[in-house]
Amino acid sequence: MHLDEIFKSYEPDLKIVEERLRYLSKSPVFTIPLIGKYILDGGGKRLRPLILLLSSELAGYKEDARLMLAGIIESIHTASLLHDDVIDGAEIRRGKSPAHSIWGNQVVILVGDFLYSNALRIAVMQKSQRIMEALSEATTRMTEAEILQLVKTGDPDITEKEYLDIISGKTAALISAACKIGAILGSLPEEKEVALTQFGTKTGIAFQMADDILDYKADESELGKRLGKDLKEGKITLPLINLLKTASDTEKERVRNIIKDDFKKSGLKQILRLFKKYNSIEFSLKRARNLIAEAKAELSLFSDSPAKEALFTVANYTLLRGK
Repeated sequence: MHLDEIFKSYEPDLKIVEERLRYLSKSPVFTIPLIGKYILDGGGKRLRPLILLLSSELAGYKEDARLMLAGIIESIHTASLLHDDVIDGAEIRRGKSPAHSIWGNQVVILVGDFLYSNALRIAVMQKSQRIMEALSEATTRMTEAEILQLVKTGDPDITEKEYLDIISGKTAALISAACKIGAILGSLPEEKEVALTQFGTKTGIAFQMADDILDYKADESELGKRLGKDLKEGKITLPLINLLKTASDTEKERVRNIIKDDFKKSGLKQILRLFKKYNSIEFSLKRARNLIAEAKAELSLFSDSPAKEALFTVANYTLLRGK
């Protein structure tokens, strides 16, 4: 099974999710739906809503509430992207100009705030305390992770644990919440709910690892992402953390200087050569592969089904991104 086939089979549901997304950016303040439309028209795979729909199906739930909640999950993700692009000073998002370059930082930050708060307001209407707890925990962890990442920007002494804390909150928390909400909707027993939630956590961590690896292999024409963008922004990710552990003392010092204040194309080329010398990219890919294997093992509690196979395909897609 291929990911595109899964999206195709869920196309009717995802069209409704898209309608819910536009509803979530509805406001009499015309700038809010204007920016919302710009972001939504920019595309994106809608992977998080799909994960929530698949998790719901795995849990045996197919009622309409899952469609609004899938929209809520994506609206929260969209809000985080708006904030991220402002913080990072991003010059491109999915191959087009980011919203803040058109409307300005202040407006875009406030629109992101609106999307967060309105998504949670609509979620309250589902009248489920446990779903609200899952969403609130995810948004809290996302914010904490972004602050930690900002504090650790340009810090070559960042630990692997700190890096994992960042990506666990920044990316995995919302994917994990999507899985947990599916389990809650289906009233799964605790053991299965925990397993499905852990599947989301591990898949989400691997997803971000693969994205970080792509930063050193990116083709901007295909991915809308510039080679070495994270390095230029001072984001220290797993390949660099591994390199700073394994390189010689002289090489480590050079890498630290490049990270701190000497970023140039020549510096990026040096780091890419050292990655090859010390197999830092392969090391990072192996970590991501192991996490996906662990994520799949979490679903051993569930009988084989199309939904389970589809979740495995989503997990495998994570690895394909890093290759």
